[in-house]
Amino acid sequence: MGLFDFLIAKKPTANIAKDRLRIIVAHERSGRGTSPDYLPMLQRELLEVIRKYVKVDDEAVKVDLIGEGDNKVLDISVALPENAA
Repeated sequence: MGLFDFLIAKKPTANIAKDRLRIIVAHERSGRGTSPDYLPMLQRELLEVIRKYVKVDDEAVKVDLIGEGDNKVLDISVALPENAA
């Protein structure tokens, strides 16, 4: 090791690994498409819970993921029948 090796600050390997992991995670998230894998399962489970209390059709529950800038919003719509009260 030379004298200049002490003067030049090297980036620790842990930081390099963390930066690479961030890049991989960001790439995986962008490659998925617009909706995560869990949305259809969430929609089915919500429909099952709602059916315990109200008789609704299969299309009564809609679950979407809406992007607003850097944030994502989970939009859940439930269409109740007229006589649900």
